[in-house]
Amino acid sequence: MTDTAPKARKSRAAKAAPIPATLPEWLAALSDDQLVALLQLRPDLAVPLPGTMAVLAGRTEQRASVLRATDELDTLDFAVIETLVVQGAADPRTGAPVPRPRLRELLGDRVTVTALNASVDKLRARAIIWGADAELHLTPAAQEALPWPLGSTTELPDALTEPEIAAALGELSIQERGLLEKLATTGPRGRTRDAAPGTPADRPVPRLLGLRLLNRIDEETVELPVSVGQVLRGEPVTDPHALAAPKPALIKLAAADVNAAAAGEVGELLRHSAAVLEVLGQAPAPVLRSGGLGVREARRVVKQTGVDEQRVGLLAEVLAAARLLDRGTPEPAPDAGDDDFWAPTAVSDAWLAVPPARRWVLLAQAWLELDRFPWMIGLRDANDKPLAALSPELRNAHAVRDRRAILSLLAEYPTGTTVSTADLGRALAWRQPRWRRHYRLESVERTLAEAQALGLVARGAITSAGRALLHGSQEDAESEMAAALPAPVDHVLVQADLTVIAPGPLIPDLQDRVSLVADVESAGAATVYRVSENSVRRALDAGATAAELHHLFTTHSRTPVPQALTYLIDDVARRHGRLRAGMAQSFVRSEDPALLAEVLAAPVAGELALRAVAPTVAISQAALGEVLEKLRAAGFSPAGEDSSGAIVDLRARGARIAGRGQQKQQWRPNPPSPDQLRSLVAELRAGERAAHARGGQTVRADGSRTTTTATMNLLQLAARTRRSVHISYVDAAGVATQRVVEPLNITSGQLDAVDPVTGAVRQFTLHRIASVALID
Repeated sequence: MTDTAPKARKSRAAKAAPIPATLPEWLAALSDDQLVALLQLRPDLAVPLPGTMAVLAGRTEQRASVLRATDELDTLDFAVIETLVVQGAADPRTGAPVPRPRLRELLGDRVTVTALNASVDKLRARAIIWGADAELHLTPAAQEALPWPLGSTTELPDALTEPEIAAALGELSIQERGLLEKLATTGPRGRTRDAAPGTPADRPVPRLLGLRLLNRIDEETVELPVSVGQVLRGEPVTDPHALAAPKPALIKLAAADVNAAAAGEVGELLRHSAAVLEVLGQAPAPVLRSGGLGVREARRVVKQTGVDEQRVGLLAEVLAAARLLDRGTPEPAPDAGDDDFWAPTAVSDAWLAVPPARRWVLLAQAWLELDRFPWMIGLRDANDKPLAALSPELRNAHAVRDRRAILSLLAEYPTGTTVSTADLGRALAWRQPRWRRHYRLESVERTLAEAQALGLVARGAITSAGRALLHGSQEDAESEMAAALPAPVDHVLVQADLTVIAPGPLIPDLQDRVSLVADVESAGAATVYRVSENSVRRALDAGATAAELHHLFTTHSRTPVPQALTYLIDDVARRHGRLRAGMAQSFVRSEDPALLAEVLAAPVAGELALRAVAPTVAISQAALGEVLEKLRAAGFSPAGEDSSGAIVDLRARGARIAGRGQQKQQWRPNPPSPDQLRSLVAELRAGERAAHARGGQTVRADGSRTTTTATMNLLQLAARTRRSVHISYVDAAGVATQRVVEPLNITSGQLDAVDPVTGAVRQFTLHRIASVALID
């Protein structure tokens, strides 16, 4: 008996507990955990901290807040909202609640009980639906968030399917299709006299009505069906009656094959990125007046790197996002002027020295966080001008969100699973129908193409490294990519035709030494280098000796070193350095007086104003670099030397922009932590208790008090009787003003009232109205 009695009392108390009749009462009945969850899902409700539940309730009904809260809702959630709207649950005057069993009955067998219950709980957690299961109410502003015309879910479907629309569009004339495309871009409704019955059937509008590509609203108005507009705009076609998520066709590939394909793309990415930095380092590109990289400069980079123009634009965007490329005044400054240039930063040299997997992580992470759409490069702007790489017009506030949504959906499937672009678009449109225009076929295709170029996607599937990076683990992503990339090799294959084949990526030290003595002829999984007289001279100019070059090839070549290569190195080395140039302004010296005499007799001596000061020494007022360049052009092989007589490397290092401090990040509000939200809820509860302790009163401007309920009753009375009221209103800046207005409507936490002076309708947030008084 002692165990059952308390349970019985508790059961009777639960049955006797009244059902909350208003939204503030329902919010007050929520537990602290439920209020914390609400503020996490809708953080705008907590700023600034609401003083009472009535204020919080008013905020939950505000149109802007409701629209933000519905951005993440799926098709089933909107079907529930539309059904409640049709049943009158959103009407603030009648307020006809709908029991949960009735909602289940209305949606029928199109949705499972489990899915429907989850959707109702999801909406109730966001305070879009409120009330007990026996009386579900809907926030009125939720109707405005519907991504389709009211009735699309609740009425029987009578729309063409996507194949039927495509077939019908193929039968249209240019004029008829143009009419549909105009409605698809400017708005679904249009006015025309041809909508009236009896109009000749051969006219465009009657013909489109007959094909069901237009709907007649009245004798002068037609409307473009939602699905037809989606096809014309290239959006995934959504069906409001499909309350279950679409199931895409999946193709399973071996994870190892996907990762290997990505490794090949990453190798090209890193090589092309280094090439772009090298070209812009040797000749920085002027910044356009409007910002960005000019088409002429982009084509110069294309010509020198062998990379196509669209890819150069993508690489420039990613390199700039990774702070490897920047705008400013490089050092040494170009001769073109004092304007800004696009040039590598000093950080790029350190980036080139780290392992390939780490280099990839920096580029891939920069692309994921890039608030721009590189795939828009080359598209036309409003003035019909092509969009340039690195231009401000490529910035888009939704770029990061859209990119991550596409890749995150792909990452939900096991590694190696390929999903078609069309299926991805349809699934995303079902999940977020309010954002379906962001998932047009072109957008999804180009985003996936960029992800493939960055090594996050390969053969249509997410890679292991890409999955790790999406989940926020750069260390795991680097490890996965390092495992996928081929291991560096420490040998080459020297051929009889003076080519050197690297059968894979070379270890860094060998890579630098081979690149110094040979030029890249073709790149790929195996890189082919060619040794020439100029490349050998370049290595000797950098301080290498003939003995070191011979040792390089004999030590690291798995094939016998051909005699032709040995002869070439010895021949160039024998002639190299017999003539020395230094600074007097500059000087030229040689141990062979005959060779120096030959130089002084050549036309180049006049160009450089060379003057002999000894049988083996001549001086010039030209700069050392100019002396070396012109002597080499005249057929000589001079070497630069320092004050001690040692050969110095005088190769151009490329321009660099000095490292700048970390750029100021775009301001993004940090969401409050659960502990902070619990503190806010505690303060809200305290404010609610204080309001009840003084009878729910608020202070008028004259020091008198009025209750929140009285305020609402006065406003509703004034709206019904069309009487003017005097209100004290506090704006967002905290400034209190006195106004005389005529209330029209009270809904969604907002008062709509007429200003009697101007006759304009103005909106006032209810929780900012401090007091109300009727005017006789």
